[in-house]
Amino acid sequence: MALTDNVQLAHRLGWTDPLQLASTTAALARWGPTLAGLYAASAVRHPGRVAVTDHRGSTTYADLERRSTALAKGLRALGLRGGDHLGLLCWNHCGFVESSIAAAKAGLPCVYLNTGFGGPQLADVTSREGVRAIVCDAELIAVVEESGFDGLVVVADDDTGPETGRHHSLADVRGRASSRPLLPSMPVQPILLTSGTTGTPKGARRRGRPTGLASALGLLERIPYRTGDVAVIPTPIFHAWGLAQLTVAASTGSTAVLVRRFDPAVTLDAVEAERATVLAVVPVMLQRMLALGDLDERDASTLRIVASSGSALPGPVALEWMDRFGDNLYNMYGSTEVGQATLATPHDLRAAPGTAGRVVRGSTVEIVDERGRPRPTGEEGRIVVGNDAQFTEYTGGGTKERVRGLMSSGDVGYFDADGRLFVTGRADDMIVSGGENVFPQEIEDLLLADPDVADAAVLGVDDAEFGQRLAAFVVRRPGSAIDADGVRALVGRELARHKVPREVTFLDELPRNATGKLLRGKLVD
Repeated sequence: MALTDNVQLAHRLGWTDPLQLASTTAALARWGPTLAGLYAASAVRHPGRVAVTDHRGSTTYADLERRSTALAKGLRALGLRGGDHLGLLCWNHCGFVESSIAAAKAGLPCVYLNTGFGGPQLADVTSREGVRAIVCDAELIAVVEESGFDGLVVVADDDTGPETGRHHSLADVRGRASSRPLLPSMPVQPILLTSGTTGTPKGARRRGRPTGLASALGLLERIPYRTGDVAVIPTPIFHAWGLAQLTVAASTGSTAVLVRRFDPAVTLDAVEAERATVLAVVPVMLQRMLALGDLDERDASTLRIVASSGSALPGPVALEWMDRFGDNLYNMYGSTEVGQATLATPHDLRAAPGTAGRVVRGSTVEIVDERGRPRPTGEEGRIVVGNDAQFTEYTGGGTKERVRGLMSSGDVGYFDADGRLFVTGRADDMIVSGGENVFPQEIEDLLLADPDVADAAVLGVDDAEFGQRLAAFVVRRPGSAIDADGVRALVGRELARHKVPREVTFLDELPRNATGKLLRGKLVD
């Protein structure tokens, strides 16, 4: 990237302003490359600008800086010390953001916990991660109690109530802050959990790793974020993609409009009411918004960026969204472990629907065979990735397979002649039926292109004759009358006979986790 391009990028993001540059340098020197450093810098430059809007109101950068510092002091007053792990079990709201910043200021690595956890799963994760205290929402206290957690509990969405037993409110903890200046601890990075779609979620650590600046810049140069954006974020901020959008907002002095729990109508209401310029989603959110019946009455004309990631973006969904709301869709392919790999721009998605896009600056992506040898253009193989944002190990040990220094994503795909990546499926999702290899994504994309289908999943079930047979699970759009024969006929017209599902089941919705990933195991059950 040329020097002039770097200057233009910095100007677009508001980083060339001398005061912003000075405040950012000072904040990062004090707090390190953490949310605390980014929010502190924007609090100097834009103290009166709204940092976060949630279901309870708005909070400025100055207020968030003041409150998070008091909260950090209060957490230390309660006995937490640098290096102790703080669990966050919260929906999207300002208390989550404030607690994340405070944890970084107090030197407490945050363990971002999935709000979909049950008691036993929470017990397993908090024990393995060594969590000493949990900040949680009031409605999730029952899950914490069920887990048997016996440490400190702070209620994040009750900012008024006094201490009750071992439960503290944020206001109570802030009230314990001393008047002494808060001395910085060693910079700490949060611990993100894997999605857990194939087992128990694991903590992904980045020990002694760079900050991921190069790969982050690779995304920022391709997605046209600007200083002062208004970003609606319904995707969970305990997940890597939601947290990344929060980080972008903090670093550009933008406003993060947090949707507590995703609802398609509520999300579009927020876009309209806040005149949002950015919307952060996972692909299933696009599907559910497109299934609403009042889209002709919706005004989303202010949206300049719809940033999608977290799971495969079906080509038909991308085209339907852009046909209705304009060419504003950007789709990032990567994962908690491998970091950012490729990005599809609206131009890419128009030219090649279903593509995962082109390799971003700062990353290396290759297609290799089972022996780790590079595959030619157009030929399918395993996807391996290299960049400066990757994790080093799972909590408790272990890591992802590497090939010549590049990390396996666990996916299979190919590059076309124009350098665009296509992900054909997860290696462990492959179905072998009658000796033929089938990846379900191809069939799912075909079904989703039909106006009668709102959502679809395909998987293999045991079969005495064929080894596995294909089963389709379909969610109809409102008013649709498509039946099992119609589904089979739809697939049979376009794909080979062995890809036609033998069984079709209709459901009200497909089981997905909080980040939109399909829980195929629940469908098998």
